[in-house]
Amino acid sequence: MSDTHIHIDHDAAGSQFVVSAAGTELATYVYRPDTPLEESPKPYLYPLRTLSGAPVGVYRPWDHRWHKGLQMTWSHLSGDNFWGGPTFEQGAPGHGYVWRENHGRQVHRAFEPQDPVGGGVSVVQSLDWVSSSDEVWIDETRTLRFHSADTADGVWALDFTTALTNVHREPLEMGSPTTHGRPGAGYTGLFWRGPRAWTGADIIADGGHEGDAVMGTRGAWAAISGEHDELDGGATVLAYAGTTSASTPLTWFARSSAFACLNPSPAFDTEIKLEPGKTLHLTHRFVFLDRMVGRHELEPIARRFAL
Repeated sequence: MSDTHIHIDHDAAGSQFVVSAAGTELATYVYRPDTPLEESPKPYLYPLRTLSGAPVGVYRPWDHRWHKGLQMTWSHLSGDNFWGGPTFEQGAPGHGYVWRENHGRQVHRAFEPQDPVGGGVSVVQSLDWVSSSDEVWIDETRTLRFHSADTADGVWALDFTTALTNVHREPLEMGSPTTHGRPGAGYTGLFWRGPRAWTGADIIADGGHEGDAVMGTRGAWAAISGEHDELDGGATVLAYAGTTSASTPLTWFARSSAFACLNPSPAFDTEIKLEPGKTLHLTHRFVFLDRMVGRHELEPIARRFAL
């Protein structure tokens, strides 16, 4: 694999940085966002682009304003909402979603400098997860590693590693709408929302699963391949479930029928109870390909980038 150098440029305001390679801005990491409280302010990666500059994300879509490219979330955290929008409550009218004043936020503290390695670059970030009652519940150490940019193959990759430590005086109950009674809605954790043009796009996953049947499976990887609006051609986003220190297995929240998304959920249908002083470790990988691929081509790529 021919490696292309990746570099990071911080803005003067200290609110975001841009990740670039081969003359293309691949991603912008906004770590001090100007986000309304009801969208649960948190860092996000958007815009997201392939090496050719094609978009592979969406920002504040009309159906879910709190969806922003690729971001770390938690939909149900001891009664608080670090996802954004309304909270699912079993038995509530309609679809069960209720607007409450329970929105938490993730607050950037600092970056630790890291030396570039092998053409890639890493950023280590410390954050506080602040509850709706203005208490720090989680001390997070997050590592973003941007690597494997290859212009010949039209690919680059992002590793997302996090350590979430409970600094609250009580155990934290880390769940999802499914753990609270809504079947097939286990979204929580690292969540990617794809372009609007990718609605109905092909989903291919480990173990032979395809389409919306990927929802709720526990394979090593899942991918969505779709065509661009405006630009000719298409792209593929390949995500790896990765690893968790919890006994609860990582499970895919993935679909494209309503909109394209990939989410290796740490608490899809089983709640995680994080005791005071304990740490939840998660590692995931996303790979961005500058072309559409089917299963025959994708499976060797998935083996090559496997965690």
